[in-house]
Amino acid sequence: MIGAGDIAVCGTSGDESTGRIVDSVLAVDSAAKVESMVFTLGDNAYPSGSSGVDNDFPRCFSPSWGTRRIMNVIHPAPGNHDYDSGNGAPYFRYFGERAGPSERGYYSYDVGGWHVISLDSELYFEHGNPTEVRAQEDWLRADLTAHRTLCTVAYFHRPLFSSGVHGSTPDVQRLWRILYESGVDLILNGHEHHYERFLPQTPDGVADSEKGIEQIIAGTGGGELRQLRSPLAHNSVFQIHGHFGVLKLTLGAGEYRHAFLDTEGRVWDPGLRQCH
Repeated sequence: MIGAGDIAVCGTSGDESTGRIVDSVLAVDSAAKVESMVFTLGDNAYPSGSSGVDNDFPRCFSPSWGTRRIMNVIHPAPGNHDYDSGNGAPYFRYFGERAGPSERGYYSYDVGGWHVISLDSELYFEHGNPTEVRAQEDWLRADLTAHRTLCTVAYFHRPLFSSGVHGSTPDVQRLWRILYESGVDLILNGHEHHYERFLPQTPDGVADSEKGIEQIIAGTGGGELRQLRSPLAHNSVFQIHGHFGVLKLTLGAGEYRHAFLDTEGRVWDPGLRQCH
């Protein structure tokens, strides 16, 4: 799995640079006959994913992350900018079935022996309502019950924990509780325009080496990079700001490796963790 959030901005080069990394990794994997896929962590196109002739998806996303190789294996998640045109119709129309069932915003799939869940954090804000929130949570519980795999990763736009300019997002703690109770191993987020990894922890922010979920933020796909707040968020163990890049995950049998690949060819924060 390889990807990032906060990606495409017309007239800038950050998204083209990260798109080239993703495309090149897919090319190598294809030659080696390795199964691979691309995730996005929301805010796929700036400034607003607008519709009509000014649709930012074909104008901005297509030239950078819209290669045939990427689009064949992409599994996006929506962010707040993807909904800025109102109901997110340009996002759902652009990605089509790749974004899951029509205009729902959440879905799941399997990669190797792993179960992967893409969720819509924007339902907890102005783009959702209580009925839609309950529907996603009910679906998530049922999906986790139906997929009792050893290893599971979930991703959505807004992070519960963050040292970025937006700070933590307590609205998504309800998603975290469901994921934690079901033994999910890893959560990926965007929204903050930096890279940050946290110790495995509970939804209340208590370090938990036995059942805790590791959270990684990778909002570094091409949107304007931002600084970190001081002091850092509790349990934050690795941070990178000022560098565009993508998160690469290598999913194994009962374990996963992670590394941040920046656009200057450096590899940051490599690590290995066992599944619960």
